[in-house]
Amino acid sequence: AAKGVSYERVLVDPAKPPEDLVDLNPYASTPTLVDRDLTLFDASVVCEYLDERYPHPPLMPIDPQSRARLRVAAVRIEKDWLTEVDIIRAGGRPADAARKRLRGHLLSSVPLFKAAKFFLNPEMSLADCLVAPVIWRLPWLGVELGREGKPVIDYGERLFHSQGFARSMTDQEKAMRQVHEQE
Repeated sequence: AAKGVSYERVLVDPAKPPEDLVDLNPYASTPTLVDRDLTLFDASVVCEYLDERYPHPPLMPIDPQSRARLRVAAVRIEKDWLTEVDIIRAGGRPADAARKRLRGHLLSSVPLFKAAKFFLNPEMSLADCLVAPVIWRLPWLGVELGREGKPVIDYGERLFHSQGFARSMTDQEKAMRQVHEQE
């Protein structure tokens, strides 16, 4: 959505993946991208392919050092933050500890949110595409950052008002905040 490219999104229940997804992707994981005769899976592979296939606006920095930093950040976000999100979504006793860990990850990243208009970069990048959905879901996940997390929340609010972010959300994702704000 950040590229302004038309696409068809198919929502999948991970507990019951459709047969065509299983045929296309041996892990039946999401996201899975089908572009003509090419099938890709793994979020970072899909994101990098889309950035190269549709080069404007670029979502990866031009210089190799900045690209490497962004890739390392993406791995950390996926392994640290998104793992905690999955645990919270599963519920039960482990969810409370995961909320604390996710809060800790975000608060320890406050200097990165303060350093530039976007996460790790003066321009919007793939890192923002990974981070923004997590921040959007914080109220729904029951994660409160408090005053010390204000730079994270401010960053999120800037991104939430972008056209690309609004286009990327499903009705269910939009409702996450609406339901929480009504409580």
